[in-house]
Amino acid sequence: QLQAYGGGLVQAGGSLRLSCAASGRTFSSYSVGWFRQAPGKEREFVAAISQRGGDTSYADFVKGRFTISRDAAKTTLLLQMNSLKPEDTAVYYCAASTSWYAGSRLPLYAYWGQGTQVTVSS
Repeated sequence: QLQAYGGGLVQAGGSLRLSCAASGRTFSSYSVGWFRQAPGKEREFVAAISQRGGDTSYADFVKGRFTISRDAAKTTLLLQMNSLKPEDTAVYYCAASTSWYAGSRLPLYAYWGQGTQVTVSS
């Protein structure tokens, strides 16, 4: 089970750091990613990191602003979000895949967290 947290309300230009923990296990056997879903829109890819952590990928709309990482113990997935914009407002979900690098391929993610709300005010 995945647990995402760290969301909140922030002004445009501000920063937030999202975290995701897997209860009872580590991420060492999974590639993991972040997705988001705004009201009335489909869930979309944000960022992903490979099983070994050597590869990362980002949606074009967050490149240069967001950074995905895992802690050294591989127990927590992080998403550092800087220069936030109102259009980043969404529920953010962490997800895990048994593939070595699921990337943006949503169907490959079998395990999902419950989501954490991020609201960016203008």
